[in-house]
Amino acid sequence: MTPGRSMLAATMGAAAAVHLAPVLTALPGLRLRLFPGLSGLGHPDRIALTFDDGPDPEAIPRFVETLARHRVRATFFLLGSMLARAPHLAGELVAAGHEVGVHAWTHRTLLLRGPAGTYRDLARTRDLVEAVSGQSPRFFRPPYGLLSTSALVAAHRLGLTPVLWTCWGRDWSRTATVDSVLGNLRTRLAGGGTILLHDSDCASAPGTWRTSLAALPYLLDECALHGWAVGPLGDHHQPVPSVRR
Repeated sequence: MTPGRSMLAATMGAAAAVHLAPVLTALPGLRLRLFPGLSGLGHPDRIALTFDDGPDPEAIPRFVETLARHRVRATFFLLGSMLARAPHLAGELVAAGHEVGVHAWTHRTLLLRGPAGTYRDLARTRDLVEAVSGQSPRFFRPPYGLLSTSALVAAHRLGLTPVLWTCWGRDWSRTATVDSVLGNLRTRLAGGGTILLHDSDCASAPGTWRTSLAALPYLLDECALHGWAVGPLGDHHQPVPSVRR
């Protein structure tokens, strides 16, 4: 290899390393230790409840009904392609008191996109979410929880705060059951954490959102037993109001 080609290869390798470096935050142990804010750690008396991959016209009304029955609000990270098919659902979520965030336009990893493509993807999604919901999204979660430098830069330019999670139910698995979802959540469930579940099966096994929905009441009851106030990410860093007795 000639010196010129060697230098080009080294430059390209260094650029790729910089672009992909944030992907290390996908490791939950490392993320929790070094990047608690990115993990979604908040007030120890609170739990942030988040859902990815929607909105699904069949699923959303059922999740909204269950959450309303428990008087709980949540954050829904929306895919632009899903929202474009049923734009009214974002407004219904906001009207019910929920928070809407940016997932991406489609459920594809952003790691293979450069700065311009990543920015266009997130901007397109953010603009649609804002237009049809009337709410300016504050938070961004990348598909698969895989961040790149381009995604971080784009999020900053768009005024979006990246947030991943502290525990998830692995509810996207074909073999997921209510017991397995709850068991997976309990491995890292603690005050101040952020829960990830899915309200759509657009990127997972068909019908898996029904398992998430069935597990949700048990999860909310367990959080109540611990005295954790469950709500959206926007409330996560606020102190829990004291109750007068």
